[in-house]
Amino acid sequence: MTIEDLLDPAATLARVSASNRRQALNAVAEAASRVFGVDAAVALQGLLDREAAGTTGVGHGVALPHARLDGVDRVRAVFVRQVRLEQPVEFEAIDGKPVDLMIALFAPPDATSDHLRALARVSRLMRQPALRQHLRDAESADAVYALLAHDLRTAA
Repeated sequence: MTIEDLLDPAATLARVSASNRRQALNAVAEAASRVFGVDAAVALQGLLDREAAGTTGVGHGVALPHARLDGVDRVRAVFVRQVRLEQPVEFEAIDGKPVDLMIALFAPPDATSDHLRALARVSRLMRQPALRQHLRDAESADAVYALLAHDLRTAA
């Protein structure tokens, strides 16, 4: 699994303004609609349903929202970093800290093992303090994508 398998450069958003969890997830759903061709409302509802089952805020300012969707041909990802001037989003994360970095995963309904492998890989990746800081400091979506691509390749 490479970065190209999960994350399209067009699904890498370095400057998103959101003041709450729903707005942040809506930005993810809109990107998924634009890049993967899924219905934004369906994607948002899938993410909200998963959040209702338990927070995907994993700590250190990171959330890993995910949903299974019809119309997705394989596990796909959207990366979102909030604008630095905005307040991070309250996500009820396990450490109580607000979220400013999200990698959302979308998978076909029957892709159980692929979905879990992708989630585990992204989770391990986002546990790296230096990478999180580099992602926060990156000036552009291209820079964010390059950081993620490098780290996903070296974690393979």
